[in-house]
Amino acid sequence: MKDLFDLTGKIALVTGASRGIGESIARLLASRGAHVIVSSRKIDACQAVADSIKADGHKASAFACHVGDMEQIDAVFEHIKNEFGQIDVLVNNAAANPYYGHILDTDLAAFDKTVEVNIRGYFFMSTAAGKMMKEQGGGVILNTASVNGLVAGDKQGIYSITKAAVISMTKAFAKECGPLNIRVNALLPGLTDTKFASALTTNDKVLKMALHSIPLGRVAEPDEMAGTVLYLVSDASSYTTGATIVVDGGMLA
Repeated sequence: MKDLFDLTGKIALVTGASRGIGESIARLLASRGAHVIVSSRKIDACQAVADSIKADGHKASAFACHVGDMEQIDAVFEHIKNEFGQIDVLVNNAAANPYYGHILDTDLAAFDKTVEVNIRGYFFMSTAAGKMMKEQGGGVILNTASVNGLVAGDKQGIYSITKAAVISMTKAFAKECGPLNIRVNALLPGLTDTKFASALTTNDKVLKMALHSIPLGRVAEPDEMAGTVLYLVSDASSYTTGATIVVDGGMLA
């Protein structure tokens, strides 16, 4: 029987992959046979993850890309085209959340940075990958959104707004790219123990309130997000596109 989760021969680009959820995704995809391009803003951190993956006997390389910078987006896809000639999987996971506070006090710099990375970055990473996938006959795009895109997080206004946009973006790309054999889906993580979420997980009062609303009674580990991504980028989900899968310990139930 065919292994529906086998990614042998696939080229996968994972952004925000130097730590947290992105790193867990990169490691799992590599373990299933993909050559994973580990990407984030800092090349040293990317290279460390790529080297660790290779030390485990899998395929990986590193390429720095700040998805808020259009020239760097162009550069990473030019590199992929020249080095590999294909892109089978794009995981848009890099994100920005520079402001935690009342929505009325959001300043322009925080607004611009969050929108630049979480909306503009995801959009143009997806169009660049999608054009390559169209030429080669198909591919898969996975967006890391958030449960905040469904229910806005307290003191996380602009971040929540951008994640709602990512959910809408996922559906728009899925609708128009389905005829091109490009599937587009989204992972919606709940509270996860990462540096990115440290403003929540290190605040005892906030954490206690959050755990009260999570039926499983705990914060997720990054590895617990990667399995859903593997499903969505593999042949196991070959008839799934436009889906938004919530992985939140039951919080929204």
